[in-house]
Amino acid sequence: MNKVAQTNVAPLPGGIAAPGRRFSLDGFTGRGYDRGRSLPIQILWLMSRGLLMKWWCPNAVRVLALRLFGAKIGARVIVRPSARITYPWKVAIGDHAWIGDHAELYSLGPITIGANSVVSQRAYLCAGTHDYHQIDFAILAPPIHVGDEVWIATDVFVAPGVTIGNGAVIGARSSVFDDIEAGTVAFGSPAKVQGKR
Repeated sequence: MNKVAQTNVAPLPGGIAAPGRRFSLDGFTGRGYDRGRSLPIQILWLMSRGLLMKWWCPNAVRVLALRLFGAKIGARVIVRPSARITYPWKVAIGDHAWIGDHAELYSLGPITIGANSVVSQRAYLCAGTHDYHQIDFAILAPPIHVGDEVWIATDVFVAPGVTIGNGAVIGARSSVFDDIEAGTVAFGSPAKVQGKR
């Protein structure tokens, strides 16, 4: 048995860890989190993603596969071959949107991307986290909403539960932890509004 497993972690009422106590992940089960599809569908998606999202194939085939797995995708959407989508059935993408190379939609929770929006290369939309107050480190899945005509530039991190308003621009390598107003330009870590678009 390793040292972490031997740690005596005493929860307070409601499962909250007592101050100063270390956590043990022995109790993590993922219970209460709904992946949204059965295990066979999840496995089929992982196999399909390995073929369709790592190797070159026509964009129309990728988009069709995403739709078949439950993604709501509008007209003339571009999803680059190296983009990574965790659960397509929790993703909605509006007309004419672009998802760039190596962008990641970590869709443990719902991710909505509006029409004519761009999620640039290596951006990471993270709709999943853990409740670090709970002994079992329960999964949380707050939604991310990206409005219409938004540009999320390269290597941007968007945190769980964030809404980015219509027409906003998020500068390269920014980290977005709070909602961003429509029509603004924000950058930095944490991202702050710097002006109007």
